[in-house]
Amino acid sequence: MKARILVIEDEMAINDLLCMNLEAAGYETVGYLDGNDASKGVVQDHEFQCALVDIMLPFFNGYHWCSEIRKISEVPVIFISSVSDNMNIVMAMNMGADDFIAKPFDLDVLTAKVQALLRRTYDFAAASPVLSHRGAVLQTGDQSLLVDGEKLPLSKNEYRILWTLLQDKGTIVSREKLMEALWPVSYTHLTLPTKRI
Repeated sequence: MKARILVIEDEMAINDLLCMNLEAAGYETVGYLDGNDASKGVVQDHEFQCALVDIMLPFFNGYHWCSEIRKISEVPVIFISSVSDNMNIVMAMNMGADDFIAKPFDLDVLTAKVQALLRRTYDFAAASPVLSHRGAVLQTGDQSLLVDGEKLPLSKNEYRILWTLLQDKGTIVSREKLMEALWPVSYTHLTLPTKRI
């Protein structure tokens, strides 16, 4: 199944370019130019695995859409914006974004960042597509839990905890292993971007 990427960008040329480039890389895309259209994509049709969101948008800004996405999903969110001062970058991350890419950007770099986020978010369980225990089935494809025929959506962290526990079911899982599953990257080595990559 191809990952589906939501693009909310009001400049049609950039929106089209992003969608074409990501589709060429093997993803499905759905693009929106403004808040009226995006409300359908974000609220009504939230079957996507990653979102690229501009900050400066008609009707509602990107911070609004990031918070709307966070109400229904823990999918990775990447802000793309020409407003790339430190205050906006920090605000974006505090709003729940996973990364920030300043305009103008290199399409190859953007695609690589999308791929890395998707890989970290979804593919760490690729070797085991389904894990189960006592009738509960953890589905790694859409990160949900199936219990007695009922599908329960999971947050990114809930999924990672369950995946780690089910990988080692029957044994005691250390706190360190759970912490590593939740935060696989040491954030002490990360710095916020201050210039074009």
